Amino acid sequence: MSPAGEPQSAPRPKVPVIEVEGLVSRFGEKVIHKDLDLTVNQGEILGVVGGSGAGKSVLLNSIIGLKRPDGGTIKVFGQDLTRANRRSRGAVERRWGVLFQQGALFSNLTVRENVSAPMYEHTDMSRQAIRELSDLKIAMVGLPPDAGSLKPAELSGGMRKRAGLARALALDPELLFLDEPTAGLDPIGAAAFDELILDLSRSLELTVFMITHDLDSLYTITDQVAVVADKHVVATAPVAELEHSDHPWIKEYFLGPRGRAAAAAAAQDKRTVA
Repeated sequence: MSPAGEPQSAPRPKVPVIEVEGLVSRFGEKVIHKDLDLTVNQGEILGVVGGSGAGKSVLLNSIIGLKRPDGGTIKVFGQDLTRANRRSRGAVERRWGVLFQQGALFSNLTVRENVSAPMYEHTDMSRQAIRELSDLKIAMVGLPPDAGSLKPAELSGGMRKRAGLARALALDPELLFLDEPTAGLDPIGAAAFDELILDLSRSLELTVFMITHDLDSLYTITDQVAVVADKHVVATAPVAELEHSDHPWIKEYFLGPRGRAAAAAAAQDKRTVA
């Protein structure tokens, strides 16, 4: 019973959004992943970390269909994408958005046209409705109104990231993939982008799969962190639990000088909020 005498509600059951089982990835004779398992639950922000060459981007590309797995299964929203036909896969793909590391914006289109492109491709909305919704997405990611008429080359690095995020959100996805979202940003810009991702994930009830090497991001916004090493996921846990891991790479990553600094900063932020 709660202090007020009312029964406490039971915790919400975890609903898997991404289920990767026994993933095998190869490039020729080189094995990138072997028997890799990973589950991402609805509403979580999952950070994916690993050393250079560990296969983080290969994992992302395998999930979104840019690389065909050499073994194993990948389910998103319960649909086995390794066996789905084009129509079934397309229905699932419309439920996710992707922000690639460099934004992957069309250089010859304005920001508004970039954000509009998925709507023209996948909806029957009028031109006016698409324009209004595109401007709403642009505002949602913190860009000024005049940014919509600019080309990507006219934007700063941080603004390009936000423009790419606006396009990733164009179809109101339930699942958001982020590939190194704060790479190349200064500390202030990176912190602001982290806060934006956290706010959007809460307000839009997004599930987020985020590849990152940014320790501040991991401490600030993730619910779980998956560590890719030795060709598979060696641990999935909150950062606080990973700090106690005996795995050599995890210990070096989270308990090295940068990891200790990020942990101290996160602890200070929590004290300030309290």
